[in-house]
Amino acid sequence: MSKNPAEKTDLGRKLGLGAVLALGVGTTVGSGIFSSLSEVAGAAGSSLFLVLAFVIGGLLQIPANFCYAELASAYPEDGGQYVYFREAGSRPLAFLCGWISFWATDPPSISIMALAIVNYLAFFIPIHGLVLKLIAVAFVLVFMIIHLRSVEGGGKFQTVITALKILPFALIIGIGAFFIKGDNFLSSAPLAGFAGAGGIMALLAGVSATTWSFDGMGAACYMSGEIKDPEKNLPRGLILTAFIVLALYAGLTSVASGLLTVDELAASDAPIALLASKIPFIGNYAGTVVAIMAIIVVIGSLSSCIMFQPRIEYAMAKDGLFFKSFAKVHPKYETPYFSIIVQCAVAIVLIFATSLSDLLGYFTLVALLKNFLTFGTIFVLRKKKDYNPSYRLPLGPVLPLIAMLMTGTLIISTFVWAPVAGLVCAVLAVATGLPVYYMWEKQNRKAA
Repeated sequence: MSKNPAEKTDLGRKLGLGAVLALGVGTTVGSGIFSSLSEVAGAAGSSLFLVLAFVIGGLLQIPANFCYAELASAYPEDGGQYVYFREAGSRPLAFLCGWISFWATDPPSISIMALAIVNYLAFFIPIHGLVLKLIAVAFVLVFMIIHLRSVEGGGKFQTVITALKILPFALIIGIGAFFIKGDNFLSSAPLAGFAGAGGIMALLAGVSATTWSFDGMGAACYMSGEIKDPEKNLPRGLILTAFIVLALYAGLTSVASGLLTVDELAASDAPIALLASKIPFIGNYAGTVVAIMAIIVVIGSLSSCIMFQPRIEYAMAKDGLFFKSFAKVHPKYETPYFSIIVQCAVAIVLIFATSLSDLLGYFTLVALLKNFLTFGTIFVLRKKKDYNPSYRLPLGPVLPLIAMLMTGTLIISTFVWAPVAGLVCAVLAVATGLPVYYMWEKQNRKAA
């Protein structure tokens, strides 16, 4: 490693428990909840099953964060999934994990969220076309600068924006709870058929439809190397994140089910706005309130992604498996500035691309396979003599298997939705990634 301070490649531990929670909650509670209520309502078919679907779905997602808690406490360094695959003995798989993230999932997610913010802004300001895209670029640049200049400042901003995004949900839940109509739960709930196949299948369909709403809770794992006292703060933060998100969604669906019929929710394109319109003191301003909520919510997710996503390429570059410049740490700001800048630059280019959401959707299958295999690394790592996590998840193999089962459900549903596109993207990722991997490994052997 060069002794030149301008080329340092180590990051300091400057983030506490609050940042772990802000990253997890801030990434998970995104724009998806604004549409998933209607999707889950349609799948569940009853108000009671709608609430149960989110509660059960959330409980089943908690094992995933328990898995991340053990893995992060064993390897408290930046890189997340890349590190776990590497330590499990599969450098090619570790490389493909980062390769896919950089080219197929991370920059597109930044682009889509930036565009979503501006589309919600259009509720207040008539913007469209090129101007809309340029404002989206401005949002990316602003958050890029925030997270480039200071990891501490970025962590504080993320904590504040996450608190702000939870506040309006808490307001709707707190006020709406006083106006819940108990009959709504019972009148549309197929209680008599619950024991039958139809009732069970409706509930399972609802649970399956919630899984996307809980995705992203392990975001802090990508910044494990920058968390203070990681052996305690990472497991504690990851597990608390899961329960906070579960409580938020359970409260929101309970109020929604108590104020609206399941048919109203299922038929609505904007279920949160419809819910807000039924709450006294909020109803007359429902459109404005929900637009502001959506802007804050997506800003929190955009900020979170720009903060943690570049860390995977940074970790790969330190191992010689990505362009060396991605390992550079700014001598003054102590952030992986090059990785942050390049990822945001790619995202800005994609803002002007067409059918971006389709591209992200096609590569979803590959991203889910990464998650599935990540939970499986626990079984491999536990056999290693030097595997020494400070936190071990309970119940032996049960929780990793549940996490793999839930992810497997998503893989199947995604494959059914776009089988050819998913397979093409998987083949494309491997066909482009492996030659590059072996090229870098050859260079590493020569350097050694």
